[in-house]
Amino acid sequence: MAKACVFLVGAGPGDPSLITLKGMRALERADVVVYDYLSNPALMSHAPAQAERIYVGKRKGKHHSSQETINALLVEKALEGKRVVRLKGGDPYIFGRGGEEALCLHQHGIPFEVVPGVTSGIAAGAYAGIPLTHRDYTTTLGMITGHENPDKGASALDWEKFATGMGTLVFYMGMANLPLIVENLCRYGRSPETPVAVIRWATTPRQQTLVSTLGEVVQDLKLSGIKPPALIIVGEVVSLREQLRWFDNRPLFGKRILNTRPPGTAAAFTAQLEEQGAEVISIPTIETVPPPSWQQLDAAIAELSRMDYLILTSATAVNYFFERLEAASLDARALHGLRIVVVGPKTGEALSCRGIRPDLIPAHYRAEGVVELLRSEAKAGQRVLYPRAELARDLISRELGDAGLEICAPLCYSTRCPEQGSGELRRLLEEEQIDIISFTSSSTVDNLVEMVGEGLRPLLENLCLCSIGPLTTATALSHGLSIAVEPQDSTLEAMVEALLNYFKDPKN
Repeated sequence: MAKACVFLVGAGPGDPSLITLKGMRALERADVVVYDYLSNPALMSHAPAQAERIYVGKRKGKHHSSQETINALLVEKALEGKRVVRLKGGDPYIFGRGGEEALCLHQHGIPFEVVPGVTSGIAAGAYAGIPLTHRDYTTTLGMITGHENPDKGASALDWEKFATGMGTLVFYMGMANLPLIVENLCRYGRSPETPVAVIRWATTPRQQTLVSTLGEVVQDLKLSGIKPPALIIVGEVVSLREQLRWFDNRPLFGKRILNTRPPGTAAAFTAQLEEQGAEVISIPTIETVPPPSWQQLDAAIAELSRMDYLILTSATAVNYFFERLEAASLDARALHGLRIVVVGPKTGEALSCRGIRPDLIPAHYRAEGVVELLRSEAKAGQRVLYPRAELARDLISRELGDAGLEICAPLCYSTRCPEQGSGELRRLLEEEQIDIISFTSSSTVDNLVEMVGEGLRPLLENLCLCSIGPLTTATALSHGLSIAVEPQDSTLEAMVEALLNYFKDPKN
């Protein structure tokens, strides 16, 4: 069997968006992914569904696989003719033992490529607001392992030379040996007043940064509770942090937000929250499914030429409607002559993706706004097609019918409580891993209550609950839940803005 190739890919320091384009391309084409403790699990979603995933995580005291075992595994999978991606935290060749793996592959005649990654030492400084070099402070930089090979015996580090020979020192894996590091640096001439930063989980929403001095960092670290994995930066450049920090002073930094929206509808919302520093955990409490029968909607589509208005109240309604339009061998031309009403900008965007611009958007992005708009726009006797969700309120049909319009409201899609996720949701709440829960419909509230089950209110009493609008808030109140944040406009963008305003208050 022909030999394939092994790609030693640097996954970067933690933020999954910091992987290189070449690294991502290798991951997307992998037959096997061998990954470790420090590579972000979110990257696994970019590997092909059929790719074999093998975890070989190693951390202090919990070595899942020895280096020899990992080397043998890479050889074995390559000899099977597989494209193997060895996904490593940071950069493979900077304290990542990538050199050892590459030598093993070379000895077995297996072709390999090395895809560099953003090493955690560089990234930790950047995300903590510490430039590792600055011409007004230092132009020299040293990267040092704080955890030498225990089989070496005596230290191979020339403390006397680098203690004062380099302006900035970055210690990898040095937490356990911090007292020894401090002792040796001070012994060989480094001032106890030298600024020090200890950075844990760099580039992630869990990032923690302690700033101290060589003389006090050991004691300060004990009081801080910061544990490995962390990097240690020593040098005068650390003093620039307060002026240059940008990552961990964002409004929602450190907040863990539970997103309850269904899969495929939350990407933009998640991105907006992450831009403000939040960590978004997605556990959908609602999922959309086709209706039990397409008969009603198909019959309505057959009568499109007789309709005057088309009302679409969600991106999901847009997608299902156009799916059935295509099933009838029709396209956007079938909508000629209809006035299309969408409930809000997001639904309008979904429609625009189909090459059609909405004719009407209400001032208030909810069903009441649609009713108000058409009461002033449409004339009695005109026909309105309103593809609806199974659990939608009858407000639009009832109010417009009372206004003399002919309403055709076929079932377009259904929603239900997901079968998966209940256990994980309850675990996160019980372990106090959530700070904020966002609700974007009454169904997301009802289903969360069902998924969590008994003892819900005590689990939520210290959380910030955010609702997209009055109806969702009313549903939450009916379950005895207290909503802290509700935007003036019922949009996801407005929800993010309302959360930002809420957390501007020091009391929150």
